[in-house]
Amino acid sequence: MTELIFKLKKAKKRRKNRAITAMVIMTLIILILIGLSLYMGNTIYSPKIVWRVLSGENIKGATYAIKSIRLPRLFAGIFAGIAFGMGGFVFQTMLRNHLASPDIIGITSGSGAVAVICILIFKVSGFSASAFSVIGGLSITVLIFILASWKGFSNERMILIGIGMQAIMRAIINFVIQKASTYDVPAALRWLSGSLNGVAMSSIPIMSLTIALGAIVILVFEDQLKIIELGDESAVALGVKITRVRALLSVVSVIMLAFAIAVAGPIASVAFLSGPISSKITGKSQANAGAAALVGIILILASDLTGQFALGSRFPVGVVTGLLGTPYLLYLLITMNRKNKI
Repeated sequence: MTELIFKLKKAKKRRKNRAITAMVIMTLIILILIGLSLYMGNTIYSPKIVWRVLSGENIKGATYAIKSIRLPRLFAGIFAGIAFGMGGFVFQTMLRNHLASPDIIGITSGSGAVAVICILIFKVSGFSASAFSVIGGLSITVLIFILASWKGFSNERMILIGIGMQAIMRAIINFVIQKASTYDVPAALRWLSGSLNGVAMSSIPIMSLTIALGAIVILVFEDQLKIIELGDESAVALGVKITRVRALLSVVSVIMLAFAIAVAGPIASVAFLSGPISSKITGKSQANAGAAALVGIILILASDLTGQFALGSRFPVGVVTGLLGTPYLLYLLITMNRKNKI
C-alpha cells in the first residue's frame, strides 16, 4: 500500500511538473511573439529603437508606428487571447463537450450581431458598442440557458440550441450588412472576420481592465468548475452550488468575450481551439484556464503575424485562425460521431 501511494504521488508530481514546464515554455513563446509584433511592420525597427521608444524617447516615425499602431494591436491581441481562451475553456469544461465553445454555440455571434447593428445602423462605436455587445451576449446566453433548462437542464440540448442560435445570429448579421450603406460594409466585413487592424489605444484600458477582472474570477472559481465537470450529481455531493457557479462563470465569460469582440471582432476558432490544445500540452488532468489563456494569446499573435507577413497578401487574424479551426471541427465531429456522442 505504501509503495502504491508513493507511485501515485510520484505520478502526480510528474504531471504537475509537465504542466508547469509547458506553461513556462508558452510564456517564453509569447514573449518572442511580443518582440516580433513590435519589431515587424511596414518598417522594421531594431530592438534598440523599439526599446528607446518604449522608454519614452521620441523618435521620428518610429514613435508613431510603435506606440500608435503596433502597441494597441499587441495589447488587443493579448487580451483578446485571454478572453477567448478562458471563455472557451469555461464553456467546454462546464458542459463537458469540446463543441460547447462560445463561437460554436452562438454566444460570440450574439455579441457580434449587436455590435454590427450598433456600428452599421446606429453609427455607434467604442465603449457604447462594447456595452451593447455585452448586453447582447448576455441576452443570448440567458435565452440559450432557459431553453436548455426546459424540463431539466441538458448539456446536449444547450449545444444544439446554441448551434441553432448561431445560425439565427449569422442571418441577422447578413441582413444588416445587406441593408447598410455600401460605404460602411467593407469595414464591417473586416471587423467580422476578426481583425486587429486599426485598434486605437483608447479602446485598450476598459477592455484590459474588464478582461483582467474576469480572468481573476474564473481562476478563483476554477476548482469548482472542475468539480462540475465530474457531473451534476458528483458536484452536488461535494457541496458545489451548481446553478450559482454556472451562472456566475457564464456571465463573466460572456462579458470578457463581448469586450474582446467589440474591439477585435469575433476572431474565429480561438475559443474553440484553446482548451483542447492546452489540455494536450499540459495533460488532461492538469488542464486549466491559465494554460488556455496562454494558448489563446499564442494563437492570436502568431496568426496575426502570419496573416501580415507570411501569406503574400495581408489577411485579418480571423482568417488564419478560421483556417486552423475548420479541420479540427471536422475531425471532432467525425470522432464524436464514431463514439455516438452526437
